[in-house]
Amino acid sequence: PMSYLRNISLMLLVNLGIIVTISFILSLLGFTGYGGGADLQSLAVFCFAWGLIGSFISLMLSKTMAKFALGVQVIPANSSNGLAQKVYEMVRRASERAGLPKIPEVGVYESAELNAFATGPSRSNALVAVSTGLVESMDDQELEGVIGHEVAHIANGDMVTMALLQGVVNALVMFVARIVASVVSNSVEERSRPWLRFLLVSVFEIAFGILGLVVTSWFSRRREFRADAGSATYMGREKMIAALKALQSKNRQIVDSRAPELQTFKIYNKSRGGFVSLMMSHPPLEDRIAALQRAG
Repeated sequence: PMSYLRNISLMLLVNLGIIVTISFILSLLGFTGYGGGADLQSLAVFCFAWGLIGSFISLMLSKTMAKFALGVQVIPANSSNGLAQKVYEMVRRASERAGLPKIPEVGVYESAELNAFATGPSRSNALVAVSTGLVESMDDQELEGVIGHEVAHIANGDMVTMALLQGVVNALVMFVARIVASVVSNSVEERSRPWLRFLLVSVFEIAFGILGLVVTSWFSRRREFRADAGSATYMGREKMIAALKALQSKNRQIVDSRAPELQTFKIYNKSRGGFVSLMMSHPPLEDRIAALQRAG
């Protein structure tokens, strides 16, 4: 259970880090509270502008950050390594069937976890990376299912959509936190308001940030079903089902906590029940398998 909580905590900390950074910039610009009227309008504009800007800067840098954080080695089109070349050819075939304008960069990173992810700012500027643990543990059909899933994320524009959603959520968190903090702090004497407002903004950003994670996680789980369906179309339904079943049977208690901002984009994120499940980026494997079987 601690591994699940750690994973969620890391993702939450990354997002809160973005919010805190933007909040600091807002403070430097003088937007520390809410006084009503024009202040409210200005605060709304700046929160939404900086929320979206921060999220899209992360998106634009996502490939570079992924390569650096995980040590992703890009596979050339004509690799002399047979295993690497096989992975490249699978990505190429899936990309052509998905109608992508350009074959994504293909990479591999050293990790015992069974996982893969896609990232990048657009359908023509993306990266598909697989872990060594995944490549070594899966047969060709299972691996094709995973790669089809990641290519489907790119074809569906999921990275851009998630960045837009995260930006809006971040903006709302900053905006509402300041409104509520101002209302509460106005109930105390005037000389105590500035430091109380500052403290309350921090507390409310954390609280609303958790609620925001619930929203973005719900959307993330929906898009996983769409990516599974996309892989079924590009590579074959049975291959995608085989890949998910392989993740079930070969499940290891290994979580690569590097680059927590990429957990949302990986093929697999271990699921839990209860309240924690509301903050999981992926639905349970059995639900994904059942959805594919029903669609068949």
